[in-house]
Amino acid sequence: MVESKCRVLIVDDSASVRQILSTILSEDPEIEIIGTASDPFAAARRLQNELPDVILLDIAMPRMDGITFLRKIMAQHPIPVIICSSLTEDGSEQMLEALEAGAVDIVPKPRIDTRQALFESSARLREAVKAAARARVRPRPGRRSLVEKKLTADAIMPPPLAGRSRPVTERIVCIGASTGGTEALADVLEALPPHCPGILIVQHMPQGFTAAFARRLNGTCQIQVKEAEDGETVQSGCAYIAPGSRHMLLQRNGLRYHIAIKDGPPVSRHRPSVDVLFRSAAQFAGANALGIIMTGMGDDGARGLLEMRKLGAATRAQDEESCVVFGMPKEAIARGAAEKVVPLRQIPREIMLWHQAGQGAMTD
Repeated sequence: MVESKCRVLIVDDSASVRQILSTILSEDPEIEIIGTASDPFAAARRLQNELPDVILLDIAMPRMDGITFLRKIMAQHPIPVIICSSLTEDGSEQMLEALEAGAVDIVPKPRIDTRQALFESSARLREAVKAAARARVRPRPGRRSLVEKKLTADAIMPPPLAGRSRPVTERIVCIGASTGGTEALADVLEALPPHCPGILIVQHMPQGFTAAFARRLNGTCQIQVKEAEDGETVQSGCAYIAPGSRHMLLQRNGLRYHIAIKDGPPVSRHRPSVDVLFRSAAQFAGANALGIIMTGMGDDGARGLLEMRKLGAATRAQDEESCVVFGMPKEAIARGAAEKVVPLRQIPREIMLWHQAGQGAMTD
């Protein structure tokens, strides 16, 4: 039985952008463009006759901005919405506002300046659309023509070696998330006390948005939240978010953990990649680490989480019911990478129980 295609409505005031997006998405046999609209009013008229599986929505448009239209969609008839915008860091607050309003993902408009840039952005766009089609959205008040080689973390660092002894040191938490992760991470971090262990986070997010995302979380959390910087020391009571479009690795010098920010090819089709972070934690922290994989499509992080578990780390996966997209956790669970499967609301408690158990072991 052939699965039905993912049906997409594109809403953008630029005719050329609508054509580019339509061409890119139509190259995927699993995606069907059911129509385009030049503004939210034209989109609303189309929605009266036919509902898509996913809406690709711009922010800056005439007559009604994209965020206002998004709020109307989420309040009246929730449909997975992806924000596709050329806004970068200057518009990052708007992007976060869109996520809070119910958008399941943000993708930058495809770059056409080089063949490689177009290839990477096109692949990202198609993956995001298919992920959104599987997302769980709730009401809120008020085969490919281009086959991308899927790299593993070997492209960034060699596999960790089993049997290496590691001194007892501070505990550290590594979290990976994708679609639906911005709101899920807020739920987790806002529930953590100031004395929690240091946390490294890879959230699949475009370049330019992670700094604003970190600032917003820093204003609502008891702990400090910041965009990670190359070479900085990991401190307890602080969460570090990987910069968009760069890999983040955990390293250690003596008993202290440090962060390395590196360029490199996408791993598991993502940069930053959860697999890269988790592999570095397996290598440099071992049993002193806790790995958590949360909502998102695909399998980024599943291999790395298994590497962490094999080298003694504690591992957790978010359960299906609380995920927006049960892809990354599902794959990790299937590989035997997760010691426990827990709902989103329980993750902060799991972090603190694991942390407290480690402190007790160090004083014995």
